[in-house]
Parts: sequence; structure tokens; C-alpha cells
Amino acid sequence: MVYITRIERFNAAHKLWVEQWTADQNVEVFGKCSNKNWHGHNYTLHVTVKGHPDPLTGFIIDVKKLSVIIQESVVEHLDHSNLNLDVKFIPKGMQPTTENLVILIWQQLKVALLAHNCQLHAVKLWETETIYAEYYGE
Repeated sequence: MVYITRIERFNAAHKLWVEQWTADQNVEVFGKCSNKNWHGHNYTLHVTVKGHPDPLTGFIIDVKKLSVIIQESVVEHLDHSNLNLDVKFIPKGMQPTTENLVILIWQQLKVALLAHNCQLHAVKLWETETIYAEYYGE
């Protein structure tokens, strides 16, 4: 089994907030992420697929095609969006945390990759230089 990773980037804004809590409670739990005027991140997305190289091309999947799949299934929906308001595949009321986003991105990509001869292995999403979440479809 061989693994190959494609990296894509997008920018998005969000706010972490629980309506049932007071402003003080939200600030205590979410800190700057609870800013009433939103805040943004420059996300870096790592998508790893696995499979056996094609005997003729040597590819698991053409990485240019993988980039198009990631762009069409995920990045075009997330880039320069408000994650709380604009993205149809993020359920209303779900906190748009990095942890939740990797699961939702996995779900989008899993469907999009069905027609290709590879399997989604991992989604890693970097929110900042020091924070990322990973998901393996578990």
C-alpha cells in the first residue's frame, strides 16, 4: 500500500459561541474565538489517499485530479466563507471547530473519491502553525 498526500489552502472566518451561555462563559471557554465580529484563519488542508500504483502510470491517483476533487468538493465551499453561515455541508448550530471540520471534509471527499481507484486515508487540517486536527474515518 502506498500513501500520497495533496496539500491545499483556504481562508475562512468563524466564531465559536454557545447561544445558551452568557458572553462571559463563551469568552472563558472559547477566548478570542468567541469574538462577536468573527475572526479568520489561513487553513492548510492535507488529504492523504492510499492504494496501489497503476502498473502503467505509476499513480495511485493523478495528483492533478486529486487537487480538482479537493477544490470542487471542499475548498470552493470553504474558501473566503463564514463557516457559521455560508457552508451548506456544515450543519446549522454545529461549532465550526477544526475537529468538526476534518470530519465534514472527510465526508465530502469520501463521496467524491468513490469513482477513483484509491481510498481516503487521512484528512489533516492546520488551523494555525501550532494547531491541527486529523481524522481517519473512525
